Amino acid sequence: MNRFQTIRHEFVEFIPEELDEGVLYISIPYATTQHKCACGCGSRVVLPLHPTHWKLTFDGETVSLSPSVGNWSFPCQSHYWIEHDRIRWAPKWSRQRIEAGRTKDRLQRERRVAGLPMEEPESVLEEAPAAESILRRLRRRLGLKT
Repeated sequence: MNRFQTIRHEFVEFIPEELDEGVLYISIPYATTQHKCACGCGSRVVLPLHPTHWKLTFDGETVSLSPSVGNWSFPCQSHYWIEHDRIRWAPKWSRQRIEAGRTKDRLQRERRVAGLPMEEPESVLEEAPAAESILRRLRRRLGLKT
């Protein structure tokens, strides 16, 4: 498998059934993006564009997505950012950190639905803390029972 260092974006109405490698397909009408995993494994990566999921930035020439792409459900478990049509690779995460990140994401979505302000992403997930302690801290911040 060859890891990609760049990705070409293509704005489409409908995402094609067959995806080309190294292409990020963006459907604004359906608020979604899809691409083959940048690690080269061939898995289809679907990223919904929504305030509680991913945000797309188009500067007139290149695109960026935030937050990072963490393919935790794939065998490759690749993790990368798409910034200005480039792939920036991240270190592999432990199972504990993946679970902590999933917990943080779920709580962020709950905050958004409840109309509460969103936390800064990195302020919630620090260097590989236990998922349970993150959950307790976030629940305390949200004013929920711990």
